[in-house]
Amino acid sequence: MSKIGKKYTAAFNQVERKPYALEEAVPLVQKIKFAKFDETVELHMRLGVDPKHADQMVRGTVVLPNGLGKSKKVLVIASGDKQREALEAGADYVGGDDMVNKIQNENWTDYDAVIATPDMMRGVGRLGKVLGPRGLMPNPKTGTVTNDIAQAVKEVKAGKVEFRVDKTGVIHVPCGKISFDSQKLIENAQSLLNAVVRAKPAAAKGKYVKSVTVCSTMGPGVTLDVTPYNLKATA
Repeated sequence: MSKIGKKYTAAFNQVERKPYALEEAVPLVQKIKFAKFDETVELHMRLGVDPKHADQMVRGTVVLPNGLGKSKKVLVIASGDKQREALEAGADYVGGDDMVNKIQNENWTDYDAVIATPDMMRGVGRLGKVLGPRGLMPNPKTGTVTNDIAQAVKEVKAGKVEFRVDKTGVIHVPCGKISFDSQKLIENAQSLLNAVVRAKPAAAKGKYVKSVTVCSTMGPGVTLDVTPYNLKATA
């Protein structure tokens, strides 16, 4: 077991063992930060679903109103005029089969998001072993397989994030940087929480949002009061 540092312990001791409202939790996470870099603020949501059942899978996307604090590097795999659209929309890398081959042959992953047109998915489908484990595989459900390339690129650049429940029923998702204004972080977190609530599967029974923790990369977690989100989920 690794030794817990003094700075972490000091931060941990400032967090009461109680559920906090989001408006209290975010400023507290910012107050107790101790790392010297600009940490990411994350939400960890434990849901009352069983992801082993396809009808209880929770996944989706949301464009954060205040972005993530960094511009994502976007790769677009398309053909013809769609490549030009991608470049004009601000994509960082654009190509067709040449990009598929580069990823396949070089295990190339120097990008944060991949968007593809439907006609390119036969080739992109071969990249599952490289893109899948990194959560980068294009998918129509998340808007990353589309003919509206310009819109997709703009959304990712604006702060679109994907959330997906893992096999233990937990969603881990970033909502901004510790240096953000508190209100902007709160707005981002609220947007994420609302999006997960809207994505509640019809097959989910009982309490949907079991627990939510907000924390920075290195800091201790602050527990949120989940009551408001369960009221929305069952309305």
